[in-house]
Amino acid sequence: MRAAAIDIGTNSARLLVAELDDPAGELITMDRRMTITRLGQGVDDARRLAPEAIERTVAALATYRAVIDDIGDVTEIRATATSAARDASNRDDFFGPATEALGVTPELLSGAEEARLSFLGATTGLASVAPGPYLVVDIGGGSTEFVVGTTEPEGLLSVDIGCVRLTEAWLHSDPPTAEELSQAVHVVREHLADVVREVPGVRTARTLVGLAGTVSSMAMIEQGLAEYDRDRVHHFRLSKGAAEDVFRTLATEAIEDRRHNPGMEPGRVDVIVGGAVILVSILRTFGFNEVLTSESDILDGLVRSLVESQPRRP
Repeated sequence: MRAAAIDIGTNSARLLVAELDDPAGELITMDRRMTITRLGQGVDDARRLAPEAIERTVAALATYRAVIDDIGDVTEIRATATSAARDASNRDDFFGPATEALGVTPELLSGAEEARLSFLGATTGLASVAPGPYLVVDIGGGSTEFVVGTTEPEGLLSVDIGCVRLTEAWLHSDPPTAEELSQAVHVVREHLADVVREVPGVRTARTLVGLAGTVSSMAMIEQGLAEYDRDRVHHFRLSKGAAEDVFRTLATEAIEDRRHNPGMEPGRVDVIVGGAVILVSILRTFGFNEVLTSESDILDGLVRSLVESQPRRP
């Protein structure tokens, strides 16, 4: 089956078009792309989606629909919206134009379903790479999902910390002051205490798996990759020491200097420090020595969910 998945997040909109015959089989990517749209611009304070943020995101979705049509023979499309849309009182102002642009209505995912799909995408075929149980962490723009399990989620929680939300709330200076960074770390640790209480399996997980742009960007910076190379990012092991070094570098640079780091996307340069605070705090709090970077994430989980939902052939 040829299917398309669209993930509409707080900081970016992403597309995956792929072929897959079996939910546990190899996913053949036909197109995978990402656009920084910042749908969640200011939503933490206003609890509303800004008109210009809606316009940016809908334009990206219209482009994605054109890509899907150009590829052709795509039989299933699933689009999902996450943290920013969950938090906005005027989400219908976005869902109407988004449906018109895509030809399908985006689903508003709960944090729990977002976590489940991220786990499904990240862990398929992972047993040959690293031992379970896994703690899969998806650092988004408005929320971060934590899922523990080996073959299926055994505990999960979505918490309201993300690179955009943390930056807008606490990291106002350029570069952030020591006081701002300290406060951001404190806030993240409070949320991580909730994770330990609600998902005690995080303490016994053997492998930390990190998803999304913050983790990928830090892996690229550590390797000095000026251009994205999925083969070098996917399943790269970013040590705790390296993550700390990248964090210190990013946190002490002004935005104009920070943007020159290898692999730094222009639309992520102002929020990457917030994401790094989250990742480093997770490594420190849960005692992991490294994070395994995964480029298979909620998009892969969405495609696999479409295959799972199809009737079995006789």
